[in-house]
Amino acid sequence: MGVDSDGTEAEEPGWDVDPEDEQGAAVVAALGRQLKAWREAASLRPADFGAAIQYGEDQVRKVESGKRIPRPEYLDRADEVLNAGGRISAMKADLEQVRYPKKVRDLAKLEARAVEIGAYGNHNIHGLLQTEDYARALFEMAQPPQSPEQVERGVAARLARQSIFERTPGPALSFVQEEVTLQRTIGGTMVLRGQLERLLELGRFRNVTIQVMPTACADHAGMGGRIQVLKFGDGTAVGRSEGIFYGRPVTDPKHLQILDLRYGTIRAQALSPRESLAFIETLLGET
Repeated sequence: MGVDSDGTEAEEPGWDVDPEDEQGAAVVAALGRQLKAWREAASLRPADFGAAIQYGEDQVRKVESGKRIPRPEYLDRADEVLNAGGRISAMKADLEQVRYPKKVRDLAKLEARAVEIGAYGNHNIHGLLQTEDYARALFEMAQPPQSPEQVERGVAARLARQSIFERTPGPALSFVQEEVTLQRTIGGTMVLRGQLERLLELGRFRNVTIQVMPTACADHAGMGGRIQVLKFGDGTAVGRSEGIFYGRPVTDPKHLQILDLRYGTIRAQALSPRESLAFIETLLGET
């Protein structure tokens, strides 16, 4: 860890590089070489540079050797200490593309292209709807257990995807949540309360529809498990469901038609958006 000016340990400067992520490893290695060149041009030893930016010498060497993905604030501190005039801070744009696991980056790219997303969830709240505390609780309960670093990286990646709500024009977003996902106290009662409040906030967005599938509903087209369908501006789409096509992503129009049928039926069987928000408000009052 780094060291703050008061002698306390600073936050870790980043995450270890996944050796199987060739694209990410190449970007981080190139960035590390540039940082090392800047440091040497300033005639600073790794230990002195680390002290200046409040990180340890070992962490500086890991970043410069491409073994560590630095956080954005690391680059900002380096830019200031090395008088780079914003040129090191500008590297954050490249780093943003690889700082999260590849499978999350791939999903985020699809979500960023989508003009319409429909998702049914039966175990927990959909990732795009999760609060930071709720997401952290999910990662912390994973088995096998994840390290604190893995948890924080997962949380950061999940929250980064939520920039989709800031897009203009925003995509049409539809979510159907099983009733139990709104009642399970993941992370504790206060975490659940915060999550229900977040659902109410997002459910009032004009481009967001949130519906609840009541446990008491006898007819249910989603018994095969989660479903997600993303549609793009060029007319193509990609979908996935746990209970069909071996759980793999599909793009074939015939397969997508089946997923569309299932999801459309689920929406019809669930509470209406207005009824769902009222239901969530009632749950919040009882939690």
